[in-house]
Amino acid sequence: MTKKNKGMVITAIGSIPLIMTLGNSMLIPILPEMKSSLALSQMQVSLTITVFSIAAAIFIPFVGYLSDRFSRKIVIIPSLILFGIGGLIAGLGAAFFSHAFIWIMIGRTIQGIGAAGTSPIAMALTGDLFKGGEQSRVLGIYEASNGLGKVLSPIFGSILALIVWYSVFFTFPAISIISALLVWIFIKEKSNRQAPPPFRKYIRGLLSVFKHEGRWLFTTYLAGGTCLFALFGILFYLSDNLETKYNIDGVIKGLILAIPLLVMVTTSYITGSKIGKNLEKMKRLVLIGFLFKTVSYSSLVFIEKLIPFLAILALSSVGAGLILPCVNSIITGAVGKERRGFVTSLYGSVRFIGVALGPPIFSRLMDWSRTGMFLSIAAFTLLVGLLVLFLLHVKGKDGKENKRTAIRYKYL
Repeated sequence: MTKKNKGMVITAIGSIPLIMTLGNSMLIPILPEMKSSLALSQMQVSLTITVFSIAAAIFIPFVGYLSDRFSRKIVIIPSLILFGIGGLIAGLGAAFFSHAFIWIMIGRTIQGIGAAGTSPIAMALTGDLFKGGEQSRVLGIYEASNGLGKVLSPIFGSILALIVWYSVFFTFPAISIISALLVWIFIKEKSNRQAPPPFRKYIRGLLSVFKHEGRWLFTTYLAGGTCLFALFGILFYLSDNLETKYNIDGVIKGLILAIPLLVMVTTSYITGSKIGKNLEKMKRLVLIGFLFKTVSYSSLVFIEKLIPFLAILALSSVGAGLILPCVNSIITGAVGKERRGFVTSLYGSVRFIGVALGPPIFSRLMDWSRTGMFLSIAAFTLLVGLLVLFLLHVKGKDGKENKRTAIRYKYL
């Protein structure tokens, strides 16, 4: 693979999480206007994010197996097209049909099914095409691309909302086709791909993995899911408060929502480029990340003014930027190619579940108590950090595996 071709491959892979992030984050700025236009409750508005994420979480394990059985590319391209079709249905339903909210829910569900075959499979594809420290670097770019989508989407969403709030939905078909073309043209999978065993034997092998290594694997999954849960929950809270409390909307609102996300993107890129395959360093950075998130959320209880609030919130974004690239590398690097799609897809399910739970849970917590909301989230991130400390056992640096790591490879 030449340097130029490698660059285009990375661009194609990076476009996939970028687009999937736009699928949720671009809606955040329009939710208050959608709520007003369609006379919805706060919980109904949050379902716009939730149904997308739940549909993705349900279908991800199935498409993970299909990507192992056939190929990553065969799964990713139709999934991107389905994602675009779902956006088109939601947009047309909102613009031209009565019972617009029902049509939006249908479109968002279809989008979620399409999303199932994209970002998690792209992570497995990265593991297939890149090895060693380069794999960690590309996974860092993958997470930075994911974060870049989160940075750009509030801005784009706010700009598009100036036309009409549902115009956001019509952008999804266009951007998904662009990503599908990049994948089709530039991703070349090896022709000597070894198919996984028959489904029953395949599942038995996976059950053996989780029986022997489930403790650290589920802890790692939980760490990634917690970051996405807290991120989308706090964005939901911030989007609502910028309008109701600070009287800020439009593009300015989008720019403010992008600030914590930009911090996370920058940290993710730097983290991915520095960690290599050093498992001890990864665990240490994950622990520091959860410490930052706990301190940030507990401190926000005492801060009302917007600028100090954003400054303290940025600390939690640094934490997420430290955690996510490390979790991606631990999960992707610890599985064999023949089952990588399924195992990374389960991780993708957990991430989507985190996104799905964030807005509705934060909505309930907002109605209950602002102080209680931040203290509850701080306590939760502290608990997950402690689980990482005691249950994620790693030793060795840059390819030197300990006995536990060797067991992982044996069963995977």
